[in-house]
Amino acid sequence: MDGAARARQHGAMVSAAGNRLPHPDSAHPASLPARDTRAAEPAIVPSGSIVETDIPARLDALPFGRFHLLVIVALGITWILDGLEVTLAGSLSGELKQSAGLSLSNAEVGLAGSCYLAGAVLGAFLFGWLTDRLGRKKLFTVTLVVYLLATAATGLSWNFCSFALFRFFTGAGIGGEYTAINSTIQELIPARLRGWTDLVINGSFWLGAAMGAGGSIVLLDPAFIDPAIGWRLAFLIGAIIGLVIVMMRLWIPESPRWLVTHGRAQAAERIVSGIEARFSGSLRRGAWIETDDGGAHKRVRLRPRDHTPLREVAQALFVTFRRRTLVGLSLMIAQAFFYNAIFFTYALVLTDFYGAPADQVGWYILPFAAGNVLGPLLLGRLFDTVGRRIMITSTYALSGILLAATAYLFSNDLLSAQQLTAAWMIVFFFASAAASSAYLTVSEIFPLELRALAIAFFYAIGTGAGGIAGPLLFGMLIDTGSRASIAVGYCIGAALMAAAAAAQAIWGVAAERKPLEAVSRPLAFID
Repeated sequence: MDGAARARQHGAMVSAAGNRLPHPDSAHPASLPARDTRAAEPAIVPSGSIVETDIPARLDALPFGRFHLLVIVALGITWILDGLEVTLAGSLSGELKQSAGLSLSNAEVGLAGSCYLAGAVLGAFLFGWLTDRLGRKKLFTVTLVVYLLATAATGLSWNFCSFALFRFFTGAGIGGEYTAINSTIQELIPARLRGWTDLVINGSFWLGAAMGAGGSIVLLDPAFIDPAIGWRLAFLIGAIIGLVIVMMRLWIPESPRWLVTHGRAQAAERIVSGIEARFSGSLRRGAWIETDDGGAHKRVRLRPRDHTPLREVAQALFVTFRRRTLVGLSLMIAQAFFYNAIFFTYALVLTDFYGAPADQVGWYILPFAAGNVLGPLLLGRLFDTVGRRIMITSTYALSGILLAATAYLFSNDLLSAQQLTAAWMIVFFFASAAASSAYLTVSEIFPLELRALAIAFFYAIGTGAGGIAGPLLFGMLIDTGSRASIAVGYCIGAALMAAAAAAQAIWGVAAERKPLEAVSRPLAFID
């Protein structure tokens, strides 16, 4: 079929969509096609009505274009901000221990990191619950504002308690961002590109890490600025970036998938039609993605609901999808401990065991961050082609093996500071792709109605078990002054990664290139 014919066919489908005969099983007067744009249709479909829609299929059929790039940039900035926050805390830890900073001890530095993660856990739960009830767009605006205010306040801290408190609220904003943003991205990106896109976005955490490392080098250099002021200004970097992103997000629509399941078929239709209009040039050039039935998009029927009771969420997580829940927990706990335990205390290892000056730590983090960015970027497409199960299993297993090898070399004092950094670059090339795939997994293998809360659950449990405990444990291990003790901590992380690889190999879901509705059927569907 040539481009002109496809355009005529698509135009006929759109214009006739509202006049189609109802499904034989949907003869009830309240049954409404989602694309029916008659004025008589209510803004919100009454409870118990049946909606017929092809919106999920239309979103997956879109060619990749500028709209998707806007979504990726405006929403994916969350990971850059998180990377910035985590790196600043790590890079500045040496300065925070000085009298010009807050005179923090190693234990207090670790505890402040744990406060940030504790805030992220509680924020994920609270904002994840609200995201599923109130919508994706409202919450990814609220969470960004919370982050902006809290990170700016961190630069005004006057003692350990105030610093820890502001770090807690900064984490709450970031944790809420993870739930709202992951849900939105999954529901707007075409299925055939979902894996690569998600991995690249999660890997962008390390662009923020590089920014934080580079910023700390300048702001802690006495030749440029007094370090007593520089560490405070460093926390304003994220707030400045966030202000720009607030404006960009005004152009991101609500998730049409969320709108349809909440009875707002008209609003969903307007949004999808508007997105399709942006690709009218691609349609004329014949770049539109073919559908399995020769042009007509697959339609589904559902009963909208205004919210999903928590008992149904628990039923889905712990009964219906209990094996998927086990896989998700394994992946999230392992990567959280692996990353947070090592990265939150990396600066302390450099200063305490290698004598690296506090204002030079950023130079070691820059190559470390480069390895983390390259992993998802270069391996990401394989998660959509080779497949989720093989790639997730292999990246987790390789990360564990390489970490164990690094632990052995470190414990025997066989690595210089530069060699340790090179080792981390190799380890985290694979570990970054593995960690990103954990977020991809938990955000695509559960029904739409509980997607944000499911992400919050796994993020919270993973971060609580692996992220909060990790920095505290490693902070104490570093205080012992023993390389062997720290190596034991590394081996714990390696064992967790190996266990997660085994769980994925046995129970992992082959979700590559499949619509979200095929990976996990929404609770509202009736066919």
